[in-house]
Amino acid sequence: MDRRKSIETMILGVGASALAFHGCNTENSKPAEEVAVNTDTKYFGRTPAELERIEKLNAERLFTDHDMETITALSLVILPPKEPFGGPIEAEVPEMIEFMGKDIPEMQPTLKGGLMWLDHKCNKEFGVEFKAATLEQQKQICDEICWHDIEKPLDEQPLEIQFFALMRNLVVTGYYTSKVGIADLGYKGNTPNVWDGVPQDVLDQHGVAYDPEWIAKCVDQSKRNVIAEWDENGNLLT
Repeated sequence: MDRRKSIETMILGVGASALAFHGCNTENSKPAEEVAVNTDTKYFGRTPAELERIEKLNAERLFTDHDMETITALSLVILPPKEPFGGPIEAEVPEMIEFMGKDIPEMQPTLKGGLMWLDHKCNKEFGVEFKAATLEQQKQICDEICWHDIEKPLDEQPLEIQFFALMRNLVVTGYYTSKVGIADLGYKGNTPNVWDGVPQDVLDQHGVAYDPEWIAKCVDQSKRNVIAEWDENGNLLT
């Protein structure tokens, strides 16, 4: 699964509440039971159709330069960078947010409306656009919209509340599915353990022992990358 699919799965799964208000069908959308499931197992990663769609989306422009600068500023408030890994900018989170906005059009009204609200609120409170405000001013604005009433459905709450919930989800998910964020987590993926055979006390308990020749070939860690070979009679050669 590529990063785009991972992000979409996380947003529509774990973070579904932030997108609940985008759930209604548009005239071009299909009911869930009509959506075809791709059962083609030839492809590992992106299929030709996905590559074509990605190229198409990359050629489009959703946000203005001003919007992207505002998204960048808000991303840094939500998830400040830390040494030595960096933050949303290094992880290209703003670019990812624009791509996801194009990939999931239902998010666009909330994203664009929320960006307009940020500038209007910041101009009203401090006389500057959000991107030009100080960090403390930006935090003050965000503090007003970062919490919501958990007893009330998110889609019934003000646009700015919905916007911040969606942005927070996008920023955090985008960062931690990037190379930068994965390095920050210290995740190394699946790695083989070192196996030194069955412990001696267990062997003694059952009255068994390894054949010295066999254990030298199979448990010697200096040979762990050597591929075993057998002769035609099933005898281990290496």
